[in-house]
This record gives sequence, structure tokens and C-alpha cells, in this order.
Amino acid sequence: MSQLLLESPVATKPTTPSPTAEDLYLDLMKRCLTRMLFPDVHQYGVVPKGKIKRRLYRPIATQLAKRRLSLTRRVPFSVERRTNGQDWPIEAETMVGLRRLDNIQHCVTTIIRDDVPGDLIETGVWRGGAVIFMRAVLKAYGDTSRTVWAADSFQGLPQPDPDRYPVDANDWLWKVPYLAIAEETVRANFERYGLLDEQVRFLPGWFRDTLPTAPIERLSLIRLDGDMYESTMVALESLYPKLSPGGFVIVDDYGAVPACPIAIRDFRAANEIHEPLQRIDNWSVFWRKLG
Repeated sequence: MSQLLLESPVATKPTTPSPTAEDLYLDLMKRCLTRMLFPDVHQYGVVPKGKIKRRLYRPIATQLAKRRLSLTRRVPFSVERRTNGQDWPIEAETMVGLRRLDNIQHCVTTIIRDDVPGDLIETGVWRGGAVIFMRAVLKAYGDTSRTVWAADSFQGLPQPDPDRYPVDANDWLWKVPYLAIAEETVRANFERYGLLDEQVRFLPGWFRDTLPTAPIERLSLIRLDGDMYESTMVALESLYPKLSPGGFVIVDDYGAVPACPIAIRDFRAANEIHEPLQRIDNWSVFWRKLG
């Protein structure tokens, strides 16, 4: 009598979806824009720590700024710091890090999926990496209905106006030439990735002069990266009324520059905005506008 042989069950691992072409393209874009794919050899560390050091830094920075120079030090590349956007890179088109680019991808893909009407804008673009990535997400998903706006002075930060915005009185970042990137450089960075086209528009100038009259009808995403109280408040006052229900506000500097969260709290309180702030990383937050 033959014996029936039973095979032991084979343990199988749960399957995960294979990445799509869109996933692969956007992952490559993020790693290129942050230079995680081919890291900067060094990074700049130019922000003095501690009140005393900052007081000592200001007069020196003023003199250096006149010569278009700044105090810097070079430290080894750190994957963790670059992932979390905690360094100032030499070559990368963005300093926001991988987590904040992941957040942009989440917000833009949600906007496309939910058909939230409106354009995308970043106020304070530096070398353009974050707004380049916004355009890349639209490109990946074939969205041709939206414009990506790059708003920046392309001269660095404005000199503080303590009479109108006392919170900015001791701000010193306006003296740092490293933060002043020319519009031509940002355009060249868009071109490098094949993303400078009719869906990209620039708003050059100080926010107080450009944003209140910007020719934007409706927005689905506002990304704030202006550092100062004035830059943050002017952007919100000018742009938030144009934000569609279901749209997003991303605040890059919330945990990095003391004046920024004050502006956010003041604006939200004045406009009775109660949507919860969601943390992206140690420095950045976002919220979604309800209907």
C-alpha cells in the first residue's frame, strides 16, 4: 500500500506592492535634490548657538556681508542631518531634507487624488529644490492643470522692520549672503532636471511688494519658508484666503526660527483656524484646511 506524502507548508513573506514608475522617479528626484545619492563632501554650519555667541556674531556678520562673505565652518556629511534637513549643503538644490520632501509628495499627491483646485506656491525658495520637486510630482502624475509659483526676493531675507514687526528686531539672517540665490541660478536648477516650462512661474521681489497683488486665483498648497515674522505673516495674509478647502499649508521654519511660530500662532488665532498642526520633523509642521 503506497504511502501518501504530504509536503510541509512553506512559510511565505507578506508581499509588498512593487514601486511604480512614478515612485521610482520621485525617489530619485528626492535623492538628487538633497545629494543623498551622491553626497556633498562637506556641509556648511553657519548658525551660531547661544545668545552670547549670536550677539558677538552680528557685528562681524555685518562687515562680512558688505563683502558678500559669511562665517562658515565645514563638518563631515551626515546622513541623519541631511535626512532631517538640519544642515546647509554646499551643492544640493534644497536644504529641507528627505522627510520634508516626503511631506511635499504626500500633500501634492493628495491634492491630485482628491481633485483639490488650485496652484502650488513656495514663499522662499533658496536654490529651488522644494519647488522643483513640486513640479516633478505634477509631472510624474501628468497633472497639467496647475502652475507652480516660486516666490523669492532672490536677494536673501529683508532687513527687519522692528516698528511694524517687533518680533523681527534682533533677526540676523538677513546678513547671511549664503541665503541669497539669484533667480538665474534657480531657473538653471529647474532646467537641470528638465522641469522649467510653462507650468512654472516666478514672483521676484520682497513678499510685501509681490504677494498681495500676485496674479494667483486659487491655491491648493502653500509652503512657507520665509524664516521671519514679517515674511511668514505677509505670505499668510496674502495667500491663505486663496487656499481651497482640502488644501495644505506647510511651515518649514516652525521649530527653527523663533519668530516663525509666533507668526503662525498669531495668524491662526486672528482667523480662528483650529485645524491641528501636524509635525513633519523636529522643525517643520503642516495643516490641512477643512471645508
